[in-house]
Amino acid sequence: MANPPKTNNRPTRQVKGAPAGAWEQALRLLAVRDRSEAELAGRLRRQRHSEADILAALERCREYGYLDDRRFARQRARQLLNDGRAVGAALLADLRNRQVEEAVAREVLEELQDEFDPRELLRQICRRRFPGFDFQTADERQRRRVFQYLARRGFAPALLYQYFQEER
Repeated sequence: MANPPKTNNRPTRQVKGAPAGAWEQALRLLAVRDRSEAELAGRLRRQRHSEADILAALERCREYGYLDDRRFARQRARQLLNDGRAVGAALLADLRNRQVEEAVAREVLEELQDEFDPRELLRQICRRRFPGFDFQTADERQRRRVFQYLARRGFAPALLYQYFQEER
């Protein structure tokens, strides 16, 4: 009697052009970058997967630890804070846009408050983005431009006024 054929436990490859199942599509999306649960579900819905397949794929992703909104929010917030792209309200808005639950987003921001000092972030951004800027010698137009840039990043106006008063 012949030996049975050897099988590997690798998932089968999809034929190019053939629709992938919700699980395979979820893995592809998560391989590109981490996503929130709602964001991933939305992408799978746009691919026209059935709701049952989407829920099964999300559950499986959670089981394997591929999907965790708290971890996603923490990573996203750290990235934005390190890059100086968002703090405070702007950071919260970014997490909301990524469909992270409000409570989770606020908890993560509170956790990160100890790690990131807004004054130090402000100092770093000003040195990097506006190296020759001197508040005292700048004209009103330059001051407004710098102030608005920093305010769009989420820095509170009171903090900005205080920072520029101290920089004199």
